[in-house]
Amino acid sequence: MKRMYLVLTLIYFFSPHTSFANESFINHKQVYSYRVLEQDIKQLEKQYGDVIRVTSIGRSYLGRELWAIKLGKGNSNILMIGSHHGREWMTTSILMKMLEEYAKAYQKGTNYGSHSDKLLDKVSIWFVPMLNPDGVMIQQNGIEDFSFIRRWKLKRMNEGSNDFARWKANAKGIDLNRQYPSGWEQIKAGPTKPYYQFYKGKKPLQAREVVAITHFTKKVKPTIAVAYHSSGREVFWNYKNGKNLERDRRIAEKVAKTTKYQLSKPSKNATGAGYTDWFITNFHLPAITIEICPFVKETSPPLSLFEEEWERNREVGFILIKEASNIPNNNNKK
Repeated sequence: MKRMYLVLTLIYFFSPHTSFANESFINHKQVYSYRVLEQDIKQLEKQYGDVIRVTSIGRSYLGRELWAIKLGKGNSNILMIGSHHGREWMTTSILMKMLEEYAKAYQKGTNYGSHSDKLLDKVSIWFVPMLNPDGVMIQQNGIEDFSFIRRWKLKRMNEGSNDFARWKANAKGIDLNRQYPSGWEQIKAGPTKPYYQFYKGKKPLQAREVVAITHFTKKVKPTIAVAYHSSGREVFWNYKNGKNLERDRRIAEKVAKTTKYQLSKPSKNATGAGYTDWFITNFHLPAITIEICPFVKETSPPLSLFEEEWERNREVGFILIKEASNIPNNNNKK
């Protein structure tokens, strides 16, 4: 009897029809590092390779691959980006959780809550979960693994401090979200040399990571783009939207209502040079900056906030897919 039970158990576990798709193998209760990201991407590709596609869009300043993952079969796209800033790696966790849950539903052919999985047949989602892996690594681990010269340079950018918990820039001391050529010239305040935050660089598109994401954006031609940041629980959407003001506000209002974040827009004197500023002015299509988590000072939000922030954001991707399906994208015709 025991032998029969053992045989039946082995058959069950090793049967090709046995599925563990309902189980989540991504652990969001840990510090989400670049190493963990790469491991999880491999697992996702193994589990959901029939509905996702993984590609590298370039390399960081220190040579790390910048990964993008496509979910869906639609010819139209939306693009969602995380971790422009080193200390904002919880945005990577949010996007990876979203990717896993959406892929699970799409592979099984089941709705995601009230949203039909068939939407992904029309509009795909491209995820770039960690645009600044070097900055994330510095913020999480410090600089002990670097050479003496690089440690000296990074410590100088960090005002001589050995505490890198506040690190926001890439490994070259450039703030990636001040690097885009839409309003870059108007930024007058801030550091004039590499620094742990806010240094805009010597010229726009200087940082390799920004070059990579702008080239990739032009390649996939998304109808809607989203940049996730932390913190403040705000939704920004407005930057010289012109005649598309009402359309873009309506979409942002839906995101704000779903996340229960405050709908905001820059003041009249606000400068640009962020990713969504660049996207709006170049493509004349909606772009949204989503700030997760209550406001925290110069550090990463605590892990204890993840579950609530995930619940606020879990439907955002499908909401944007629905909106994108109703927006003509003339860029896709070029």
